[in-house]
Amino acid sequence: MTEILKAALVLFVLLGSSVLGRVIHPLLSERHRNREVIDFVRLVVAMLVTFAALVLGLLTTSVKASFDKVGTDLNGLSIELIRLDQCLRQWGEETAPIRKELRAYTAAAIATTWTEEPRPPGDYYPTHVPVIHGSEIESSVLANMLTRIEFGIRGLEARDPTHRRLETTGIAQYERLMQTRWRLIEEAGSSMSTPFLVVLIFWLAVVFAAFGLNAPHNLLSYITIALAALSVASAIFVILDLDQPFGGIFTVSSEPPAPRAEAS
Repeated sequence: MTEILKAALVLFVLLGSSVLGRVIHPLLSERHRNREVIDFVRLVVAMLVTFAALVLGLLTTSVKASFDKVGTDLNGLSIELIRLDQCLRQWGEETAPIRKELRAYTAAAIATTWTEEPRPPGDYYPTHVPVIHGSEIESSVLANMLTRIEFGIRGLEARDPTHRRLETTGIAQYERLMQTRWRLIEEAGSSMSTPFLVVLIFWLAVVFAAFGLNAPHNLLSYITIALAALSVASAIFVILDLDQPFGGIFTVSSEPPAPRAEAS
């Protein structure tokens, strides 16, 4: 189920709860509609509203921080790729096949991660890879390409101190590249707990049922409840979409970060 459908389901549940509260209101006896009962219901609703607001705020902060961390790690992965390529270039022409494989891996990762954007030019890299656990960066095809790069680096023969230094540097850079890649794989998946989200929606449903129970019988009240439900559903949508950093409307950008202006 996509994030939009989930948000639409939340909107339907909240509006349905408010309608249910409005339907139940005329069926209550007078002793259930006196001032003491109404004040008690409002007190409980205020408590639930506070809980729900705190949870929504914490969820938004958490998924935004996770989203920003994915972007930071993605920039780190790009830097590690550049550094590894520079190290191989310093080695000499012997590393040309390894650099070609590294370039193909980079192009394939871009093409399969940002499928809605133009692909890198050329046909030297795979553009269709099997998806594992919903994360394209975790594909076995890309993993095999990285394995061949590792074998190529470890198979180089250092002939002098300079090449021995480059060999040590290249292996260390490759290992940092893999660490960043696995960190991205871990962060790319959803961290949202479904039972926790269900409990939150239940709290909100109770709140909107109380809204419908106590709301005046006029058009303005109904429109206000509908707008409130739409606002909450949109907040749930933003949370769910940010929890999928490589898919949806809010996605990690493929553009490199803008250079910072130097202080004068």
